[in-house]
Amino acid sequence: MNPVLVFDIETVPDIAGLRTLYELGAEISDADVAAMAFQRRRQASGNDFLQLHLHRVVAIACVLRERDSVRVWSLGEPSDAEGALIQRFFDGIEKYSPQIVSWNGGGFDLPVLNYRGLIHGVHAPRFWDQGEDDREFKWNNYISRYHARHLDLMDLLAMYQPRAAAPLDDIAQLMGFPGKIGIGGAFVWQAWQDGGIEQIRNYCEADVANTYLVYLRFQLMRGLLTAEQYKQEIALLRATIEKSTLPHWAEFLQRWPG
Repeated sequence: MNPVLVFDIETVPDIAGLRTLYELGAEISDADVAAMAFQRRRQASGNDFLQLHLHRVVAIACVLRERDSVRVWSLGEPSDAEGALIQRFFDGIEKYSPQIVSWNGGGFDLPVLNYRGLIHGVHAPRFWDQGEDDREFKWNNYISRYHARHLDLMDLLAMYQPRAAAPLDDIAQLMGFPGKIGIGGAFVWQAWQDGGIEQIRNYCEADVANTYLVYLRFQLMRGLLTAEQYKQEIALLRATIEKSTLPHWAEFLQRWPG
């Protein structure tokens, strides 16, 4: 079985970068720097969603399915620097050469990781290989939209039509899965300002677990899992989560009666 790595990231405004670009001094608070960036973005685009290179990665959550086990966790420690978190992600690709799976990873997560990895000097040769080092990667790599090593579930299910895209939370709940729990994506910046990095990491972990559950259902739909195999995979994830004593997993299970 080829390892499967499902991933999700959470971000906040890159305050240090915004200070550099806007030539702002330390006398202006982080909150005011972000407010200024949001206002500029609203004027330019009609919404306050910052351009991807201005997102600072503060959490990366993964599900790794390999051999006879599945694992759900956040990379690194809450105090780790952004560059260290991103390097850990690409180190996992270097180690396992996995099938990577995301929800809107092609439109958000991977471009953010690419820009921020570039800024921090991250080393990611396996991810960027398009056949130069491994001839197999010429025909199936992480970069090409038409190759399968990265499966963006949202993009594929929408048939690559942006207007057909659906939110993960809606799809997960409609399928009987828990959906998002905790702070919610719109409140990550406030949670970060309040020192709530653990809340952010927990929220990210729940998101990646939902993504994995949707992935399993998709594997059933496309015929790569039988009905019995699908039930076994679901049971394996549930059993893994049930071993945790962390409250966000208790909430997750409460909303997933099975």
